[in-house]
Amino acid sequence: MSRDQVVSVSRVIDAPAGTIFDLLADPSQHPVLDGSGTVRQYRGEPQRLTLGATFGMKMHFVVPYRIKNTVVEFEEGRLIAWRHFGGHRWRFELQPEEAGTRVTESFDWSTAVSPKFIELAGYPRRHVPEMERTLERLAAEVETPA
Repeated sequence: MSRDQVVSVSRVIDAPAGTIFDLLADPSQHPVLDGSGTVRQYRGEPQRLTLGATFGMKMHFVVPYRIKNTVVEFEEGRLIAWRHFGGHRWRFELQPEEAGTRVTESFDWSTAVSPKFIELAGYPRRHVPEMERTLERLAAEVETPA
């Protein structure tokens, strides 16, 4: 993984890592968590993601489309990442802390089929605020109101 081809955002969420991971490993919850507004609906049977699992999503960015993803990194309760045919990865890393769990979401295009296109299209810069919104939504789903 080339550090200059990864953008990440982190947030400490007041919930156990296992609770957060269970939500991330449930692809039917991805439309609820998505901060980009592009993930519309899970396509498939409800299932828990594991290494090598594939899952489909109905998406919308300018036009509706469907995408198939494959889980390419997985460590129960700590790490999950998936990619589609373009090769770039969406990664979530969870690290327990005293105040909760530090969740880091990354967009990694070092493994992309066409990393230069991703850069020229401005995706890395555009994805940062979308990932921040995703972590906000994730926190809203798992944190207990004070």
